[in-house]
Amino acid sequence: MKLRTIRGTAVLTIGCAVAASAFTMSPASAAEPESAPMLAPYYTELDVTGDAQVTTADVDLAAASLGLTAGSAGWQDLAVLDTDLDGTLTVVDLADLSHRIIYDDGAFEIIEASVIDMQAAMNAGVTTSVELTQHYIDRIEAYDRAIVPGGFRALNSIITVGDQALAAAAAADATRSAEGMTSMLLGIPIAVKDNYDTVDMVTTGGCGCWNENQTTTDAKMIEGLRAAGAVIFAKASLDEFAYGFASEFSSFQTPGSTLLVANPYDTTKSAGGSSGGTGAAIAANLAGIGFGTDTGGSIRVPSSYNQLVGVRPTVGLASRDGIIPLALSQDTGGPLTRSVMDAAVALDAVVGIDEEDPVTLKQDGRVPDSYTSFLDDTSLDGARIGYIPAMVGTQTGTVRLFGEAASALGAQGATVVEISAPEGFAAVLSEPSGSTNEFLHDLDSYIGTHLGADVEARTLTDILATGNYVTSRLPVYETRNAVTEETYQAWAGENGTHTLQLAAGKELVTQLMDEWDLDAIIYPSTNAFSTQATNMRLSPNTGMPAVTVPMGQTIEGEDNPGAGVNLEFLGRDFDEGTLLGLGYAFEQATHARTTPVLYGPLP
Repeated sequence: MKLRTIRGTAVLTIGCAVAASAFTMSPASAAEPESAPMLAPYYTELDVTGDAQVTTADVDLAAASLGLTAGSAGWQDLAVLDTDLDGTLTVVDLADLSHRIIYDDGAFEIIEASVIDMQAAMNAGVTTSVELTQHYIDRIEAYDRAIVPGGFRALNSIITVGDQALAAAAAADATRSAEGMTSMLLGIPIAVKDNYDTVDMVTTGGCGCWNENQTTTDAKMIEGLRAAGAVIFAKASLDEFAYGFASEFSSFQTPGSTLLVANPYDTTKSAGGSSGGTGAAIAANLAGIGFGTDTGGSIRVPSSYNQLVGVRPTVGLASRDGIIPLALSQDTGGPLTRSVMDAAVALDAVVGIDEEDPVTLKQDGRVPDSYTSFLDDTSLDGARIGYIPAMVGTQTGTVRLFGEAASALGAQGATVVEISAPEGFAAVLSEPSGSTNEFLHDLDSYIGTHLGADVEARTLTDILATGNYVTSRLPVYETRNAVTEETYQAWAGENGTHTLQLAAGKELVTQLMDEWDLDAIIYPSTNAFSTQATNMRLSPNTGMPAVTVPMGQTIEGEDNPGAGVNLEFLGRDFDEGTLLGLGYAFEQATHARTTPVLYGPLP
């Protein structure tokens, strides 16, 4: 007897017969949820019992129908199960069907474990949410603040681990025992950037001045994750107040001292920012899923530097309420993950209209039941994808990887079209971030509605008086502190110059996609450990969504050999599903992500 594991599920085989025990769910997953928690076609397309998922009921029906042929009565109802297309339902078809159940009683490995892997193992009783959470905590304790053999400096990717995390994990395990896998996030340990409010952990924003910021409410996105059963167990490091790409922070450091987040592939390099802690932690397998924020690149830069999938959603898809702001004209929160599937699952939990963030009203009627429904490895077939040559740049490694990526897209059936930048496109890419003119105004709003009562520094002037911040940023903070309400309104008001330029950028790029009949525009997210011109500005300067996916690593003779570089897909407002589908098909065709060798299994 041997165990055969395929795509995250397992089936026991004896010769060519399928053992009935393969389809007997353990007590941990005996109950089946009322609605399907996963809508990816692979896990739904063979459903024959009408509940939009493959369960033991489908397997039982298929097993009872073995030997049925195309000429038999009832064939039309079960023909979808004939996946080898030989006109007969056989044990080969039955085995394929069994793989579509999220259940795996084989050995579990936490390194590079996906949401599917974790759910399959928990459903089979191989592991639990408590064990997963503890394992990630152990990895943080062993790796995060230590210089590992072969490393140059510590990762410094995590600021806080919650003392209620294991209790939350135990609650998720109890839910699974009583109700089955109610959500694809049930029991999944998640680390969020430390600018998301959490009722069970302080939210420092990366600043020692706010070490005591214990809020009384969760950010709206955190509420969504908890409602889905996720375990929010850690707060990830960030560039202080999400300022830039260095990921330098002062939380819980001696005033005047700071820490920098390191890259797990090469600890002499940056993890990017401002969500660098999230990026480093997810890449080094210190958490199951991560969340960051993006104003001008802060999800996508660390995703590229750390070979991760990153989603910058349409501004208005997910509420920003309860997130320390940088510039609300462009701020948005989203996942950083090791796979597109994980990103889609994570995104499902955080969308929704929120009256506290009126821009979310724009999403009404434009959000699918699940972004996982778009994840088909044939999604590129027939797609039209455009690129502007100037956005590729001139770095040898980036040019090579982009060319290989374009070829891979074409090989999967996409038409890749070189397009011309329209008049006004340069102005879109050159529009500055709102972080200078908006920070003071938006921070004051957060302070007035969310800041914990125990925090003494309640203005930017107070923060500077503490001396407990990244002191090299003093000139930046002074400039921001001097911005007047008149300057803010002239910039970000209803008729402000920035407001009008962002609207013009959205209109121009949407029109460009319509004229060329494009499903997406692609470009390199970054170069190897450096930005690529102003590519990062396209999504925030239009408000349109972007999904970034690993496309490979640089090689000897190119800048920073071994560094990851990502391919970014930009699409129309609220068309994240299409982008995730294209990214998924590209990911499945290339499997470009690698694992940091410095942070393997614990001894």
